[in-house]
Amino acid sequence: MIQVCTLRRAMAVLPMAVMAFAFALSPALAEETQTALPKDARIVAIGGSITEIIYALGQENRLVARDSTSLYPEAALALPDVGYMRQLSPEGVLSVGPQGIIALEGSGPREAVDVLKKASVPIFMVPERFDRDGIVDKIHAVGAALGERDKALELAASVSADIDAAEALTKDVGARKRVLFILSIQGGKVMASGSGTAANGVIAMAGGVNAIEGFSGYKQLSDEAIITARPDLILLMDRGGANGITQEQLLANTALATTPAGTAKAIVRMDGTYLLGFGPRTGAAIRDLATALYGAKVRG
Repeated sequence: MIQVCTLRRAMAVLPMAVMAFAFALSPALAEETQTALPKDARIVAIGGSITEIIYALGQENRLVARDSTSLYPEAALALPDVGYMRQLSPEGVLSVGPQGIIALEGSGPREAVDVLKKASVPIFMVPERFDRDGIVDKIHAVGAALGERDKALELAASVSADIDAAEALTKDVGARKRVLFILSIQGGKVMASGSGTAANGVIAMAGGVNAIEGFSGYKQLSDEAIITARPDLILLMDRGGANGITQEQLLANTALATTPAGTAKAIVRMDGTYLLGFGPRTGAAIRDLATALYGAKVRG
């Protein structure tokens, strides 16, 4: 079995499977506020990549709280946790006295956002797309909210160049590996990624091909669909401890065991916030996944 070591193992605050669903969905719940927040505003960051970007911009001193998907950098864990980004309690958010909220698109529920808006807390909703340009736009949006456009320009240029270099590593690898991203296995049923997800995006950026076609988001697969997918590699989030999917569980599924990936035991685990976060560390995540896919064929 192949094991990929990331920079840090995130502390599990909520099931990583739930976080993957968060990365897959993106309904906007509020109008973006156009005026930048004051320099001394008390800010709550909602969404792991939002928090990472704020730290990368050197503006972490303005944060008073984070949501439970904000697990990196480690220093962010010292901030009060206002809950899961899709199940926010307005009372919990307001308890830290925020003067501004920067949230990843899809944060909610809508009712909670409405309460926060009525409390006159400025809310910036940051769009999410699972490609390089989406990350760049995210950095610019956070920079605009913070009134740090120049710093955002510098960070966006650096991150964009890093991603371009990482994607170029697989330019000449030849035949593309087929990757099956498994979110969970429950009752023997495999829940896997189709199109339109963070998993689908990062697989493509690392030079792979999503082995699953025909639907968007996450769905349970039939045995026939798994066999037809013919994955060369199985990709999972590294949840650690008793929460992870074991190799025994994977190979106990006859359909998985008979695929090229199952036969070769080509199984890769990566930290979920690192792999699926689509933030400043995505270039590094692409390199790790590309190396796991193609080994010595990766250029550079």
